[in-house]
Amino acid sequence: MQIDSKLISYLEDLSCLALSDGEKTSLTGDLQKILDYMARLSEIDTNGVSERSHPFDDVNAFRDDEVRASLERVFVLNNAPSRNDEFTVAPKTVE
Repeated sequence: MQIDSKLISYLEDLSCLALSDGEKTSLTGDLQKILDYMARLSEIDTNGVSERSHPFDDVNAFRDDEVRASLERVFVLNNAPSRNDEFTVAPKTVE
C-alpha cells in the first residue's frame, strides 16, 4: 500500500485535524515506514508456532474465597472525614 496525499487528506478529515504541509509530509513518511515494517513482519515464517494471546504461560492466580471478620464499624468511622452514627458521609455528586 502506498501512502499518498489523498490518503493523508482522508485521514486528516477522519481525525478532525488540520495538518500543516510539513506535518503532512512527515506523516506520509512515518506511515510508509510503519507499513513497510508490517510487510516485513508478514514475511516471517510462523509455521509450527502456536497462537498466543499473551506472552506468558501464567494462569490466573486467584485465591479461594474465605469468610473473614471485617473491620469494626467504629474503627472505620473514626477514620472517615465526615460521618454520622452509622455511615461515612460523602458529598453529593449527582443533582
